[in-house]
Amino acid sequence: MGDEVLDSTKRRLDMRLATWQAQARVPSIVSAIVRDNRAVWTLARGAFPSGADPFALQYRIGSITKTFVAVAIMQLRDEKRLGLNDPLETYVPGTPFGGATIAQLLSHTAGIAAEPPGPWWERSPGPTWAQLYESLDDSVVINRPGWRHHYSNLGYAILGEVVSRLHGRDWFDVVKDNIVAPLGMDNTSALPGPSHAQGYAVHPYADTVMLETVQDTKAMGPAGQMWSTVPDLARWAAFLDGETGDVLDPVTVAQMREPVSVTDSSGWSAASGLGLQLWRHHGRVLVGHGGSMPGFQANVRVDHSTRTAVVHVLNATSQSPSDDVEDPFDIMDECEPRLPQPWLPNWQVTQDDLDISGPWYWGTSQGVIRVLKDGWLKLENVTGMVTTSLFRPNGDGTWTGINSYHRDECLRVERDDHGTVTHLNIGTFVFSRSPYEPGDLMPGGNDDGGWAVDTSAS
Repeated sequence: MGDEVLDSTKRRLDMRLATWQAQARVPSIVSAIVRDNRAVWTLARGAFPSGADPFALQYRIGSITKTFVAVAIMQLRDEKRLGLNDPLETYVPGTPFGGATIAQLLSHTAGIAAEPPGPWWERSPGPTWAQLYESLDDSVVINRPGWRHHYSNLGYAILGEVVSRLHGRDWFDVVKDNIVAPLGMDNTSALPGPSHAQGYAVHPYADTVMLETVQDTKAMGPAGQMWSTVPDLARWAAFLDGETGDVLDPVTVAQMREPVSVTDSSGWSAASGLGLQLWRHHGRVLVGHGGSMPGFQANVRVDHSTRTAVVHVLNATSQSPSDDVEDPFDIMDECEPRLPQPWLPNWQVTQDDLDISGPWYWGTSQGVIRVLKDGWLKLENVTGMVTTSLFRPNGDGTWTGINSYHRDECLRVERDDHGTVTHLNIGTFVFSRSPYEPGDLMPGGNDDGGWAVDTSAS
């Protein structure tokens, strides 16, 4: 792990964490900076069990658990075993909110309560699924589905049950076999292993602590049960940044990172994607998730634009304000700015790709098609209303938009009887090689007079 940044950068990051641990009054904290999918700085501060390696010490990660459940759901989606628009009733019949969709549960827009009925679940022995299911009544329905964001631990307990039913086994067994193990996250588990931190409550007005009790939350486990280490969470940050191995298509993870519902009514400083949290902070959009359970807090935040992530775990129920702490992303931007990736030739460009590269016109607006690695295309705005968009090849001579206006729309290359490219069709929009190209390409035809030109000199 780590220690690969410049000494001056390391000193500032060390000072940041030391200041945070002291001001926030947390018994211990472990942190890492991840850059290009590997940890480049790590540090641990505070008191640790005698002889324990802080980087092999498990901390409870709370609601970061939700991100693993969300990935398990997206795996099922990619396998076509469920649809994001499917109602919950399809998979877990008989709940009072069966009309809410899988996507709404993922993005906290299902209109259901934050917590399950009964005692404070984080501090109580967990219910079995039968007990949780029996407790669900109309009181847990608080909004119409899709109306607004309302964070719901209950919703993720339900999603965990969807995973269990479609796989025929416990939700965490699925997460372990299909996600955690393939990523090499060997110190991530549902229950604490032999080397784990003790959780504490720190008195708000005295420098004393009280032990926090660890509960097995059982059916509520998908909302916040898991334990992990900083090295494992660094690997998870790399996964959320797109280094997914064979666990999930990076395009699917990119979909999860997109904001679906905002958590504030103006501007948006925070939002939810499909199982991920997003924050707008200091001009960046960060993605990941926070976690909190009695005695513990954790956080994973990724700046995909700079391939940089910050990970930390600590063992306090809550922390005191720490106003003098520098932002780690600011430190990295100032001290370790990203170098551009070197340009390298693309040796796999086909003639068909070259045939569609270059300028295109949508009406009078101009764009340019650029051919990228692995057959991807980028439509770039030059003038007017052309929207810059990326397109993923489908393997059949068509492409699908993955962002902006053309997201999920199909790009088709139209050719004449001789195989010559005549125009592009993007979701019925016609792109031609010249503005309103003459002929029969344009729906509705062109004015018979064509462009107004002076013909007196000819």
